[in-house]
Amino acid sequence: MNFVDITIESLFGFAALFVMTKVLGKTQITQITAFDFIAALVLGELVGNALYDDEVGILQIGFAVFIWSVLIYVTEIITEKFKGTRNLLEGHPSLVIHKGKIDRNQLKKNNLDINQLQHLLRSKDVFSMREVEYAILETDGTISVLKKTPYQSVTQLDLNLPPAPVPLPTTLITDGEVLWDNLEEAGLSENWLKQQLQTQNVKDPKEVLYAEYKHGDTELYILSF
Repeated sequence: MNFVDITIESLFGFAALFVMTKVLGKTQITQITAFDFIAALVLGELVGNALYDDEVGILQIGFAVFIWSVLIYVTEIITEKFKGTRNLLEGHPSLVIHKGKIDRNQLKKNNLDINQLQHLLRSKDVFSMREVEYAILETDGTISVLKKTPYQSVTQLDLNLPPAPVPLPTTLITDGEVLWDNLEEAGLSENWLKQQLQTQNVKDPKEVLYAEYKHGDTELYILSF
């Protein structure tokens, strides 16, 4: 097999897998179930092995990707229509900490030890078991945590404060390049941007690694190179 054939089949395999991901949706990336994991391994092997097999061409790669795409899609439809199949095909969340106590049986069922549990908790900014009231091991391997009342963050509702609007920050400069579309969408002008840069002793946007504007702020947030 020559380099041209490898290049063509690589591009085709990449495009086919990319289209499959787009069609099946983002949840195939963020919420990996056991079936999704197997499918990802098989698809990777199919495309990878096909690149160096002289007897396998674009049609065979396309057909294999198509078959697996159909299987994944049908599985998603089945889990949506028939709730009883979800535990088998997608798994179910496990309550590993209940009312502040670790459920050792659930840890064993999920092949999870204390060190791994601590690692998952730290990923949620929990560094002490005493802070946790409930912890749920999700089907994708992540953990959801509900802290005990003394360790929960105070909200405006707790303080009886009126709700305040939450503005969405807008990126205006990245890697020294001004995002003119974002600037226009935010209702800002080039002169305004220049003035903001000058007030922070920035002579040229090329000196800025990142600049962010949030409605209501009087000053542009700038990170220089």
